[in-house]
Amino acid sequence: MDTYQIITVPAPVLRETAQDVDRVDDAIRRQMDIMLETMYEAPGIGLAANQVNMLNRVLVMDVSRREGPDAPKDPICMANPEIIWKSEEPSVMEEGCLSIPEQFAEVQRPAKVRVKYLDYDGKQAELETDDLLLSHCVQHEIDHLNGVLFVDYLSKLKRDMMIRRVKKLTKGQDIM
Repeated sequence: MDTYQIITVPAPVLRETAQDVDRVDDAIRRQMDIMLETMYEAPGIGLAANQVNMLNRVLVMDVSRREGPDAPKDPICMANPEIIWKSEEPSVMEEGCLSIPEQFAEVQRPAKVRVKYLDYDGKQAELETDDLLLSHCVQHEIDHLNGVLFVDYLSKLKRDMMIRRVKKLTKGQDIM
């Protein structure tokens, strides 16, 4: 199957706000399928449209991949995801990002969220996270759609240091 190129910092598309999709049609489903394949190949557990140089509100996730490449796939595809509730309880978890390769940091987020979205079939759906990894992942991917990166939760010094490392790492590569 086809895959997309994953865009890395400092590409401007990563800082842009993605636009809602009108509906989930065959073109959006194909995008979701290719995004999943791209995410699995990377390998990662989440991917937002901005990361593949698209500015529509589409994301894919599969936290089961954290169990290893042989774990059964359990993908979640979302169009127009919106957090409609956040718990007061915080959670701190180490995060990384396919668009900021080989960089990791602890990020504090709400421990649980409820998200409304259109599913793969275009039906209105809700997801309430009771798993910390899933909660962090969906918030991380929705942040991407809003032009926010996990490094934005860090001090300016740490953020700049990570972005410099990625620039060195990707020097000479086409990052869009």
